[in-house]
Amino acid sequence: MPWIVLLVSAVFEAVWATALGKSDGLSVLGPSVVFFVALALSMLGLGWATKHIPIGTAYAVWVGVGAALTVTYAILTGDESVSVGKVVFIAGIIAAVVGLKLVPSRPGRAAERASGPEADASADSARAPAGTAPDRP
Repeated sequence: MPWIVLLVSAVFEAVWATALGKSDGLSVLGPSVVFFVALALSMLGLGWATKHIPIGTAYAVWVGVGAALTVTYAILTGDESVSVGKVVFIAGIIAAVVGLKLVPSRPGRAAERASGPEADASADSARAPAGTAPDRP
């Protein structure tokens, strides 16, 4: 479910980016409203997804999918030219996103330190005055 929410958030990212472009600097009401609603939904989804997916992976997927969809939409509507290079690199972004999903993820070192038995000792030493050792039972 977190990956689905993340991908839907990336779609909303493409929507708000496109709406921003069509809002003429937020001076056209319709696209401006779409921009703010899509922005809020995109951020809420990204925030929720990062509770379950590491932030580096989640953000890379969110930006990558959003950028690929934004460029694809612009190409399909004629707002941007198409070239073999663009198609290849957009495909590369999508391949990288799929790769990030397929690579097993595990907690990083910071999460391991925070949940391990030495986490209490680290917390004690963080509270100890400089140059002194924390009290140990």
